[in-house]
Amino acid sequence: MRIRIVDAFTDQPFSGNPAGVLLLDSFPDDTWLQKVAAEVNLSETAFAHPLPAGGEADWALRWFTPTTEVDMCGHATLATAHVLHSTGAATGSIRFAARCGILGATAEADGTITMDFPTSSLTPVPVPAGLEKALGAEAVAVHDTADHIGDLVVELRDETAVRGLAPDFAALKVLSSRGVIATAAAERPDSGYDFVSRGFFPAVGIDEDPVTGSAHTALAPYWSPRFGRDDLVGFQGGARTGVVRTRLRGDRTLLNGHAVTVVEGELHA
Repeated sequence: MRIRIVDAFTDQPFSGNPAGVLLLDSFPDDTWLQKVAAEVNLSETAFAHPLPAGGEADWALRWFTPTTEVDMCGHATLATAHVLHSTGAATGSIRFAARCGILGATAEADGTITMDFPTSSLTPVPVPAGLEKALGAEAVAVHDTADHIGDLVVELRDETAVRGLAPDFAALKVLSSRGVIATAAAERPDSGYDFVSRGFFPAVGIDEDPVTGSAHTALAPYWSPRFGRDDLVGFQGGARTGVVRTRLRGDRTLLNGHAVTVVEGELHA
């Protein structure tokens, strides 16, 4: 069967966030799916298969890190939609049935793909004990998304603080059910983006995720009221970086970005 590696939220190879993508006829057992994801060893590998016509979704979609299945993943959804469109397996808008509900993906005229995800709720919480020491930075504010994506959104004082983080991943692992998203407003108004972020997910086997689409379902409602705009641009990453364009639509958040296939081969398993 064909396996592809797609760099998501970028139009340049070797940037953005890489995801494995396999299109299947049906889902094999979970053990096999997890072994493949561990072998691919990227932050997520996506598995999709077509559904019967006339239903609420066109494709079933699941995502696995090297150690576990996750409820929501943005960059691997973008990667899957890119593969479906680039191979001719799908055209127009695609509806995915996933653990977090029905997700949409639409190919745009400019070559980007816009995804339709549920908006995450944000609950302000006190700074958890040990968080600032684990991050190595002082938190301005902390919000919990436990009822949705399971992350802590941590605002830092500025962009420089976010870019300079060198966390203690073992300490971060016990602080949230999925991950910690550090964020700050862009320092320069001419930077081309409105806010920056970095995402750390050691609890699910990923020390740092380069560009986390699902995190932007929380970052969009966090920053949009601050800027007084529903349309924002987020820049994420440490060693690898990418750009996520967000549009807040109440209980839905639209995520837009490019993707590029960098590897295509045969899986013998």
